Amino acid sequence: MISFGARRIHPVVAPMVERNAFIGGCDGVSVVKNAEFIGEEPAGTMPHALILIMGDTVEATRAFDEVIDPRVKRVSLIDTFNDEKMEAIRVAEALGKKVFGIRLDTRSSRRGDLQKIIEEIRWELNVRGFGRVQIYVSGGLDEKPILALNPVVDAYGVGTSITNARVIDFALDIIEIDGKPLAKRGKMSGSKSVLRCSKCFQDKMVPFKKNRGRSILGADRCSCGGRLKELLIPFIRDRKILWDLPKPQAIREYVLEQLPHYDL
Repeated sequence: MISFGARRIHPVVAPMVERNAFIGGCDGVSVVKNAEFIGEEPAGTMPHALILIMGDTVEATRAFDEVIDPRVKRVSLIDTFNDEKMEAIRVAEALGKKVFGIRLDTRSSRRGDLQKIIEEIRWELNVRGFGRVQIYVSGGLDEKPILALNPVVDAYGVGTSITNARVIDFALDIIEIDGKPLAKRGKMSGSKSVLRCSKCFQDKMVPFKKNRGRSILGADRCSCGGRLKELLIPFIRDRKILWDLPKPQAIREYVLEQLPHYDL
């Protein structure tokens, strides 16, 4: 659920998954209700169904432009009937500055080298003065093709690989009984605090103490000189919520600030 490089990713999934995908770095969500849930404007494009019903990509794009709110960016789906390059040229020439971008979908079923196809589209649009038209790709994407396509693609639509993301292995173990440290072999007993260095971003696990301070930690700084910050902060105590959760936009900003510290 991450923006790779400078490109944008828009998940197409259920409310809580879309919220988490947005917090994790995706730039927008496509379902109107889910966008309302996180306080964002929905982002999406015209469907294949519209083009199939109208029988022509340009006519469908014109209809989309006539009906949809002007605030919505016009992204035309160009892989329904004919060669993607020629459809992109037709749409750009027919609608001019109204076209914000074009989209290629069903990536896994395209014949030929998708990157080469996109390079051709980009070239043909550029030589005709449509260099500002962005190129979107969707359909069966995960981080591998995204990283490969980044040099020629501006944004992505991702659904399946976010809703069915790889499992993060973890285990829940007893580490205390009636307030006394006790754990099975291979596990460290007792409640713990996790401290993170603000400078080198390394984490340190130490025994939990209610009134943690310099005398207990030995120091409030990491060996690199950075300040250690407690990560595990109580949210509920005595059946009372202690503080309000920040808005998804604030959580997302916090997440994106941390990403450069990790090898993704």
